Amino acid sequence: MILKNKIKSILLLSIFIGVFCFANISNAQAAKRTISSIVIDAQTGDVLYSRNADERRAPASLTKMMTLYITFNALDKGLIKMEDMLPVSHTAANRSPSRLGLKRGDKISVKDAIMALIVKSANDCATVLAEALGYSEDKFALTMTKVAKELGMKNTTFKNASGLPNRQQKSTARDLAILAAAIYHHFPQYYDLFSAKKFTYKGYTHYTHNHILKQFKGADGLKTGYTNAAGFNVATSAERNGHRVIAVTMGHNTAKEREKKVANMMNNSLTKLALADDIPTPTLYAQTADIASSKPTKITDKNWGVQVGAFSNYAKARNYALSIRQQVNSPEVRQSQVDIEPAKKGAAIVYRSKLVGFKKNEADKTCNRLKKSNKSCIVVAMEKNQQLAMADNK
Repeated sequence: MILKNKIKSILLLSIFIGVFCFANISNAQAAKRTISSIVIDAQTGDVLYSRNADERRAPASLTKMMTLYITFNALDKGLIKMEDMLPVSHTAANRSPSRLGLKRGDKISVKDAIMALIVKSANDCATVLAEALGYSEDKFALTMTKVAKELGMKNTTFKNASGLPNRQQKSTARDLAILAAAIYHHFPQYYDLFSAKKFTYKGYTHYTHNHILKQFKGADGLKTGYTNAAGFNVATSAERNGHRVIAVTMGHNTAKEREKKVANMMNNSLTKLALADDIPTPTLYAQTADIASSKPTKITDKNWGVQVGAFSNYAKARNYALSIRQQVNSPEVRQSQVDIEPAKKGAAIVYRSKLVGFKKNEADKTCNRLKKSNKSCIVVAMEKNQQLAMADNK
């Protein structure tokens, strides 16, 4: 009896020591973490605040933003539809939490899988989408990394669709801000989904982990994330008084700390943008009066533009021009202005999407670069009777 009691005491002591050591290891990991943060102006891409923004680290469930970006692209191209029913594999059904609780052999609609990623951060649904679009999650991860590079995410490698721990899966605050901006600009028709605070599936309602949606005025998405290795992460966006910012902060020890940090970052940045509105800035050319007059006056030789598209919707026209300006890596393009010109086409109105403020040779060069990337464009003379000129073939 005495021997049994001794063995029991030793076992209890071993368990206590194990728990104590694990807690100390976790606390040590938390103490070593640095915070990575960035805020950008969503319209211009200008960095408004950054701290360790290029430090490579585990993205956790912020990874799901790329899974959603690729899903939105497939929807936009008609490869899948919101109502399509996707099969649930053994692999998907056995993903670690957080998950929706799907079982092997189940089917779930694309729409429900998307909402489960956004609201519930469901890892099983991330795998369902990955397998539907990439045949296997490993192959889908290769596509994720390829798309990341195409978007300018220079320091990102994806290994799965969910953000579950993998030592090789790394990103940065800057790269994830680029991804969030790409979602906003490239897929405005789906961006509103990120503002959902709850989601009901088979009679059960799930509530968002993104408390910034409720706590910060103007916040409307995107995604939170957490693993023990990553800490508490968030990528979010907010709009006030015509200004929109995108913020990412990573590596926090608690959700409360993360939310306080991102709220302060966005509030300071939005205040900075509002104050800048009160400071007069010179324009490239005095176009308001001159273009409206019957005799246009040439103020500068930067009176050429590049028309990159025409849309039936003003917001799409503007967002597309902004995305093109973000993609082309040249000082002339980054300094150009977005100009959306409404024009009648029969009984309808189309919106011509342009980047303006170029010299003629700069406009030609920009258009040629776009064509090499399989993007259509024409060079436009920015005068009263706008003359179109095809880019010189070089």
